[in-house]
Amino acid sequence: MKILVLEDNLRLLKLIKSSLNKEDFVVDCFDNGQEALENLENGYKCFILDINVPSIDGITILEYIRMNHKDIPVLIISSNHDLEKIEKSYKMGCDDYIKKPFYIFELIQKVKKLCSPTSSKYELTSNTIFDIKQQKLYINGVEVFLTKKEILFLELFSQDLHHVASYDEIVNYVWEGEETNLTNIRAMIKRLRKKLPIDSIVIVKGMGYSLNKEAKFL
Repeated sequence: MKILVLEDNLRLLKLIKSSLNKEDFVVDCFDNGQEALENLENGYKCFILDINVPSIDGITILEYIRMNHKDIPVLIISSNHDLEKIEKSYKMGCDDYIKKPFYIFELIQKVKKLCSPTSSKYELTSNTIFDIKQQKLYINGVEVFLTKKEILFLELFSQDLHHVASYDEIVNYVWEGEETNLTNIRAMIKRLRKKLPIDSIVIVKGMGYSLNKEAKFL
């Protein structure tokens, strides 16, 4: 699972990254808001944002995230004198916060809690179920074989079922950053769509792919 961390204290940033890596999270780190903003659409499943960072502050980044990704968890890092900003962050939709100084294990536990799906399964259409934890697809109770990339594609929607996955996001998450092209992406999704009921995966013109409107957590 990929996490974006925005923190301008480089020593703390390094500690957060190494600690999350040990828990099998993939972490991209940024020490200023502008770079973080430019990389928000890279398939992250959680955001950790310090409020007071250079160029663009964490609250502005949070506002952008909530405009485009309502269900992806956001953890705010703040210092003790940020009480007014903490209140504003909650009003804008942050999921949790942690005050500096903090024990790193406390941050890890908060991240684990935020990244645990509210449900371990979702239904694409009636009787078509993807088990997130087991990484298995069932149609009418029968398991359907999926390749690794097909599993990763369905995992893209495990936090927000109605998120539109862009091509860049698919490259970063499904191909794990390896170089590919639109032909390969479209071919993979075409093969996956053949395994699913019609219109389970919808093409959003000029944007990417999403699940159909009937998709829901179980």
